[in-house]
This record gives sequence, structure tokens and C-alpha cells, in this order.
Amino acid sequence: MASHCMPVLFALGFRPFFLLAGFFAIFLVAVWVPVFVGGFSFNTYYGQLGWHSHEMIFGYASAIVAGFLLTAVRNWTERPTPAGGSLAAMAVLWLGGRMMPLFSESLPGWLIALVDLTFLPAVAIGIGVPLVHKGEKRNLVFLLLLAGLFIANLQVHLDLLGYGQQLAGTGVFLGLHIVILLIVIMGGRVIPFFTERALQGVVIKRRPVIEWLAPISALAFLCAELFRADMFTVGTCAALAAIVNGVRLASWYTHRYWRVPLLWVLHLGYGWVVAGFCLEAAAAFGVIPPQSTTHAFTAGAIGVLTLGMMARVALGHTGRPLKVGPAMSVAFGLVNLSAFLRALPPIWYPEQLSEFVIFSGVFWCIAFFIFVVIYAPILTQPRIDGRAG
Repeated sequence: MASHCMPVLFALGFRPFFLLAGFFAIFLVAVWVPVFVGGFSFNTYYGQLGWHSHEMIFGYASAIVAGFLLTAVRNWTERPTPAGGSLAAMAVLWLGGRMMPLFSESLPGWLIALVDLTFLPAVAIGIGVPLVHKGEKRNLVFLLLLAGLFIANLQVHLDLLGYGQQLAGTGVFLGLHIVILLIVIMGGRVIPFFTERALQGVVIKRRPVIEWLAPISALAFLCAELFRADMFTVGTCAALAAIVNGVRLASWYTHRYWRVPLLWVLHLGYGWVVAGFCLEAAAAFGVIPPQSTTHAFTAGAIGVLTLGMMARVALGHTGRPLKVGPAMSVAFGLVNLSAFLRALPPIWYPEQLSEFVIFSGVFWCIAFFIFVVIYAPILTQPRIDGRAG
């Protein structure tokens, strides 16, 4: 069985990275909740708080980005992306970047940084070669986004290695909002496409001005915050991003997608992007504490949308019907409930933060446990239609 599954697991990028991301999502939160709530000691290369924030962006989210792009670029270009041994090596590199920081007392910091920093350039090469050969100029933007993620991660490591001060926080913020920008770009492509494909007769409204302004507004907020603009400018950019992306999301609406879990989870995931920018605007104008904005983007936009995308992409690229059963529907509901409990109630009830974190973490872990149980066989078995991939 193992010899049969191994080649299949590394047939295409989504397989190993979606599976690894599913397991790591459980590990990341299951470890963090007792540390945060119970005060347990957890020594890592990144420290306690730094480990959780770094690994959510450069561990979990980067695995999803890698799996999605390595798969999508092969479709866009009809040219091969890493598979077999080269894909397995990339997966091992990613896994090393996750495990080595846990042994920082016995491993040199420079080696941990080197392994972690090598992963994103490897992904960039894996998608860059077919994109350049095919002349896919439109999609070269993803190389820029990967470069931005690399620079953000480099800032974290430079700080930890003593080559800069207060770079780690900036790096995590930059990494998070590059991932959000990537979600805005890709969400605008795939969510309407998946909706139209699943619902016969539905035609999604696409407003060219909104389609351009959606990523531009997200980038404007990123730049305003990164370059420490005044709070009025930051708040205005966040409000603009919320309005533009809210209009975009509303233009995709049809009541029919509520019958299809694989669709409503994606629309709700994009809704968390809008919620995140709303909270950023509220924080900039002094309505809520500034530390209250992050989890709408992380647990919400990233957590919800990536779970939905992994579920949808894995079915499509293994030749299976684009339907999920009740268990995955429950998982989609639980990950949204997890995001809600972590992002919103603590703003108004900070004294109950520990309880919200515990319940949010439990719901998150159950959601991803359901995903792993259902999708591990799908990701490790051949396509049911006999095609490669």
C-alpha cells in the first residue's frame, strides 16, 4: 500500500501540500491553545507568540499557496510543474522548516533560517519556469507575490538572528497581507468561475472597475500600514478596501449557492476578507483596539477559504464529483464558527478571551480533523478517471 501511495502522493502539487497543511493546521492550534491559555512553556526558535504567528503565515498558508500554484500553473501553461522526486524534496523542505524550529536548542539558528527560507524560492522556480516558457505574462504576478512572501519571511529571520530590530513584526504583517492580496486576486478568478460552473444558468456580474480596485485597495492598505502613514490614511484605505471588496462579494451573490457547501464556504471565506478590512478601519479610527483585527484575516479569510479551496480543488483534480457530504459541511460550519469566536466576541468581552480561544481552537481542530479523515484517501489514491495528476 505504501509503495502504491507514495508515487500518487507526489503526482501533482496539491496532493502533498494539502495533506500536510491539513495535519499542520491541527498541530498548530492544538499546541498553541494550551500554551496560550494554560501558560505552558513552549520553547521554539521563534519564541512562543512568534511561533504561532509565523507558522500560520509561512507554514500553513504557504503550503496551501504552494499546492494551489503548482497545480494551477500546470493547467494554465500545459507544461509540467514539479512532481515525483522534486515535489517530494519540496515537501521535505517545507516539513523541515516546520519541525526544525522546535529543536532550536540543538540546531543553529542560521540552519533553521536557511531551510525555512529556501522553500518559497523553490516554489517560485517550480512555477516560474513553465510560466516564462509559456509567456504567461498575466500570471507572473504570482512570482512577485512569492518574492514578497520571501522578503517578509527574511525579515523575521534577520530579526531573530540579530541583524535587525523590530523586523519580525513587520515581516509577519507583510506576509499576512500578501496572502490576503493573493486571496483577493485568486478569489476574484475562481469563486465566480466555480459558482457559474456549479449552478447552471447563473452568470456572475463582473464590474471591471471593481475588479481592478479590489486588489489595488488591498495593496493600498498594505502600503499605508507598512510605511506608517497617519491613522486617517490607514483607516481610509482600509474602509475603501472593505467597501470595494464588499461590493465585489455582493455582486457574486445568488441564493442558489446556499444549497452547495463547496460554494458557500468560498463566499463566506471571502466575506472574512471584507470583515478584516472593516475591523482595520474601525481600529484605525479608534473604535476598537488595534490588536483586534488580525484573526478575521487569519482564522477567517485564510482558514475558511483555504479549507474550502482544498476541498474543491482536490475533488476536481482527482476526477471526483464536485460534491461533499454532511461531514464536510459540518467542517465548513465549524471553521466559520471558530473564526467568529476568535475574531469578534473578544473585542467586546476581552475578559473572556481564554474561553473564546479554547472553543475556537476546538472547533478549528475538529474541522481540519474531518478534512484529513475524508481527504487523506483522496489525496493519496489515483484519479478515478485514470488520468495522470
